[in-house]
Amino acid sequence: MRLLVEKAKNNPSLLDVSELVRPELNDGKNEDSFRNYENNANPMQAIIKKTYLAMHTNQTVDFVRKKHDKWLKFDHLEATVMEALELLNNLVDESDPDIDLPNIVHAFQTAEQIREVHPDQDWFHLTGLIHDLGKIMAFYDEPQWGVVGDTFPVGCHPQKSIVFRDWSFKDNPDLTNPLYNTENGIYEKNCGLNKITMSWGHDEYLYRVLLNHKTTLPQEGLWMIRFHSFYPWHTGGDYRNLSNELDDEMLKWVQEFNKFDLYTKSSKIPNIEKLKPYYQGLVDKYMPGVIKF
Repeated sequence: MRLLVEKAKNNPSLLDVSELVRPELNDGKNEDSFRNYENNANPMQAIIKKTYLAMHTNQTVDFVRKKHDKWLKFDHLEATVMEALELLNNLVDESDPDIDLPNIVHAFQTAEQIREVHPDQDWFHLTGLIHDLGKIMAFYDEPQWGVVGDTFPVGCHPQKSIVFRDWSFKDNPDLTNPLYNTENGIYEKNCGLNKITMSWGHDEYLYRVLLNHKTTLPQEGLWMIRFHSFYPWHTGGDYRNLSNELDDEMLKWVQEFNKFDLYTKSSKIPNIEKLKPYYQGLVDKYMPGVIKF
């Protein structure tokens, strides 16, 4: 593994607000407790609101273009998939200080649960394993609202199911720009999600990394990676004015993936060393070699 930027942060902290409140981190509460952003008894609520306010204020068309310029040169890190997974173990998850499971455990948990239900879809297993690799951006002083959290299109008016939409975009300058503040904004109606510019985060970054690496993962896997945090679309039912028939076909796959990503059970810890040869075989099949991040 070769770090191409000398000032990568050691052990950065990261609070993934998209993953609060996870059932396995909440004493066995049912799935209805997950992503309950109106629970004022949750001690993380103030942090969650602050994070989304910063995200919805600063994620603009101009901001995303600057991140593309910074990150899509792919000159920050060169690593194999397994090396990148090990690197993510240095991320400190602030969402629950009493849970000390390495990030690589979540990756293998997700992959193995997918494998159990979809044994013949090996590309799906690999997608589960790698889906969070874009979080390596946290090692380079990126704000957490530019790495994790729900994503949404920039360049058009934010739609109703976005978390805290009613008040969190009040200082976003794009909302006063007539090019960006209409329902379709800078996009043609039903142009397709592959033609829109998403807010910047680990989903979009890993998707671009994989395209640059010329992965042979199928389109379903790429949609899962790029849009698994796009809750306003795959869960809220919004942005149908921008999606097209291809997105409708991909939607069921994204929703299927999220069932495994969200509800991974931490009580079942996989034997990672035993599983590595199987997943290395999938890496060699779909995205071999050293990857440029």
